Amino acid sequence: MASAAEQLAANINFGAIAKADELKKRIWFTLGALIVYRLGTYIPLPGIDPEALRQSFQNASGGVLGLFNMFSGGAVERMAIFALNIMPYISASIIVQLLTSVLPSLEALKKEGEAGRKILNQYTRYLTVLLAVFQSWGIAVGLQSSGTIVEAPGPFFLISTVITLTGGTMFLMWLGEQITSRGIGNGTSLIIFAGIVANLPSAIAGTLELGRQGAISTGLIIGVIVMAIGIIYFVVFMERAQRRLLINYPKRQVGNRMYEGQTSFLPLKLNTSGVIPPIFASSLLLLPATIASFQSNADGTGFIATLTAYLGHGRPAYMFMYAALIVFFAFFYTAIVFNPTETADNLKKQGGFIPGIRPGERTADFIDQVLTRITVLGAAYLVIICLIPELLVSYAALPFYFGGTSLLIVVSVTMDTVAQVHGHLLAHQYEGLVKKTKLKGARRR
Repeated sequence: MASAAEQLAANINFGAIAKADELKKRIWFTLGALIVYRLGTYIPLPGIDPEALRQSFQNASGGVLGLFNMFSGGAVERMAIFALNIMPYISASIIVQLLTSVLPSLEALKKEGEAGRKILNQYTRYLTVLLAVFQSWGIAVGLQSSGTIVEAPGPFFLISTVITLTGGTMFLMWLGEQITSRGIGNGTSLIIFAGIVANLPSAIAGTLELGRQGAISTGLIIGVIVMAIGIIYFVVFMERAQRRLLINYPKRQVGNRMYEGQTSFLPLKLNTSGVIPPIFASSLLLLPATIASFQSNADGTGFIATLTAYLGHGRPAYMFMYAALIVFFAFFYTAIVFNPTETADNLKKQGGFIPGIRPGERTADFIDQVLTRITVLGAAYLVIICLIPELLVSYAALPFYFGGTSLLIVVSVTMDTVAQVHGHLLAHQYEGLVKKTKLKGARRR
C-alpha cells in the first residue's frame, strides 16, 4: 500500500507549490544562492593570462583537472575564485567521519547528540581551511612555475591566490550551509549539481557539433541518448531500493493500561555509500595523467608516463582498477557511515528485536551480514553505472559530462531535493488541515 508521502508525490503539481508560501521562499532562496555561486565561477583570479591558461588547461584536461572542472562548473579552466569549489569541505567531512570511527574521543562526541555534532562540524570547518590553504598553495605554485600563465609572478601573487581561493571555498561552505537550513535540499550537493548541470548544454551542443562534422555517427548519438535515459531509470530504481528488516516491539504496560506491541522496519539502503566510491576511484586513477601533464620536459619513458599509458581511458588495466576501487570504496565507506553494533544497541535499549534473532551481539552480526550482502549488489550497481558510460567516453571521445559519475550525482541530488519538496508540501497540507479543524471547533463553540 502506498504511503501518504508517495500518494502526495503522485499528485504533486505547481498549484500546490504556489499555495505553500514557506516552500516558495525556500525555493527562491535556493535559486538565488545558486545564481551567486555561478556568478563567482566567472570571476577570474587577478594576474592570470587567460589565453595561456586555456592552452595549458587543454593539455591537462584529461586528468584530475578535467574531473574537478566538471564538478566546479568550468571554474577550474577559467581559474575563477571558486576554482577549488566545495571539494575541500567534502574531503574534510570524509576525513572527520573516518577519524570518528578510529579516535574514541571523536566517537564520544558523535554520541552526545546535537552538542557533539556542532563540535564535529567546527572541526570539519577548521580542517576545510587547512585543506583549502594547502590546495590553493599548490595551485599558485603550479601556475607560477608554468612561466607564461602568471603575468607578475612573485610572493604577492602566491599570497593573494591562496587567500582568494581559500576565501572562495569558505564562502561556498557557508553558502551550502545556508541553502541546507534556509532553502531546499542539501546545499553542498546542490552546489556540485549546479556545476555539472551548468555546462551540460554546452557538452550536448559540442557532441551534436561532432555529429554534424561526422566525427561521431548519428547512431552513436542516439545510442547515448537511449543509454542516458536507461541509466537514469536504473539509478532511480536502485537508489530507492531498500532491504527492510522487520523490528518487533513487545507489549508494554503504562499504569493500568496495556498497550499492544508495535511493528516497524529498519531500512537498509542498497547503495549506502552514495556517489563517494566513483569520485574517489576517478580521482586516484586520473592522478598519474595529471602529474604527467605537468612534466613538460618529460621524454615519455619515465615511470609516470608508463603508468599513464597503461591507465589510459578504455585500457583494460584502467577498467579493472576502476571497478576494483569502486568496490573497495563502496565497502569501506559503508563500514564508516553505518555501525551495526551501534544500531543493535539502540534497538536493545528501545526494547526492539528482530524476530528469531537474539538482541545484542547476535542482532549486530545479523545486520552486518545483511548489509554485506546488499553492499555487494550496491557495488555491482555502481560498477555497471560507471563502466558502461566510461567505454563511450573513452572510445567515442565524449565529454566527462556523459560519464556515470555525473549522471549518478545529478539523479541522486534531484531525487533528494524532490523528496524534500514533497515533505514540505505534506507539512503544509497538514498545517492547513489542523487550522481548518481548529476553525471548525471554534465555530461550534
